[in-house]
Amino acid sequence: MEVNQAKQEHLLALKVMRLTKPTLFTNLPVTCEDRDLPGDLFGQLMREDPSTIKGAEALMLGEMLTLPQNFGNIFLGETFSSYISVHNDSNQVVKDILVKADLQTSSQRLNLSASNSAVAELKPEHCIDDVIHHEVKEIGTHILVCAVSYTTQYGEKLYFRKFFKFQVLKPLDVKTKFYNAETDEVFLEAQIQNITTSPMFMEKVSLEPSMMYNVTELNTVECGDQGESTFGKMSYLQPMDTRQYLYCLKPKPEYAEKAGVIKGVTVIGKLDIVWKTNLGERGRLQTSQLQRMAPGYGDIRLSLEMIPDTVNLEEPFDIICKITNCSERTMDLELEMCNTRSIHWCGVSGRQLGKLSPGAFLSLPLVLLSSVQGLQSISGLRLTDTFLKRTYEYDDIAQVCVVCPYTSNES
Repeated sequence: MEVNQAKQEHLLALKVMRLTKPTLFTNLPVTCEDRDLPGDLFGQLMREDPSTIKGAEALMLGEMLTLPQNFGNIFLGETFSSYISVHNDSNQVVKDILVKADLQTSSQRLNLSASNSAVAELKPEHCIDDVIHHEVKEIGTHILVCAVSYTTQYGEKLYFRKFFKFQVLKPLDVKTKFYNAETDEVFLEAQIQNITTSPMFMEKVSLEPSMMYNVTELNTVECGDQGESTFGKMSYLQPMDTRQYLYCLKPKPEYAEKAGVIKGVTVIGKLDIVWKTNLGERGRLQTSQLQRMAPGYGDIRLSLEMIPDTVNLEEPFDIICKITNCSERTMDLELEMCNTRSIHWCGVSGRQLGKLSPGAFLSLPLVLLSSVQGLQSISGLRLTDTFLKRTYEYDDIAQVCVVCPYTSNES
């Protein structure tokens, strides 16, 4: 939308046009069978139509391109390009012409002019041309302010402005979910929906982790020596379609052993999304820093470093527990092993584990067996801090599949 100041006759004319790529011309093919009344008339007309593809006249897409008929939509992350032309419509020589282009957003005003120096003179029927570019980083109302100042041959200084108002729309709807694993791993699920009216080619969707994490993308399937995308070779996202991306974050080795540091980390990283639309127009979005709710481990965290997937019924098997002091005080720990209906611990219960300083961990091998078949939950461990006489109980630590190794022979 264009908004002008009070009308005044000026020697110069200002023209502003948005630069966008053309679109493919589309036809509406009309066909019929040869035995119908028109016969081959429709086919002949389509073959003579210069906009159709020779040999494939029934296709809607043609060989021609269509220039933009209106301002169109501008989406966040795209590059706004505009052509600015100042033409001397008079029969006088105009001097000291200065053309300035600013973009006013809801939060800032940006100077987009390629040069801030004045042109010495402009002869009649000549023009000054400029092309401006700006990567749109805010949604909402934007106003392009074009100002022209000049001096007539009689020394009179004149000035005028034009305002061009447009809206910047949101192209993608991004939703994220975090899943905290039993270990220090964090899984991120990103749901990306195309909320425009045209398809997108998703060139890149990556996660830039924070300084404490390494990231692994889980969006490929191993296929021979190379991985193949789970979305196929042509990564198109149709209007209103949603796609889910999955990432696994692991603490870097220098931070992995610092339980207190990892416990308090809430900043995970940010998503970097790059796409292309009609005829390769590029767009890019970066989310703000993604934050998760830090898991609450309490004073002591107990996790499993090693556990078999399948064990035999009534046969002992080994596990390795990792006990981490997440508090800010030294603990003196005592371990109790309590049998359940299906899980039976082997070894001495009530043994002393010794002192554990803040942020330190202890790897503890244990032996147990199951008396019941099926998927069994490992429970019954109890840790006591003898300094404060405080007890911590751990149930449903993990699950293990118990099978019977014996088979009966029927005669």
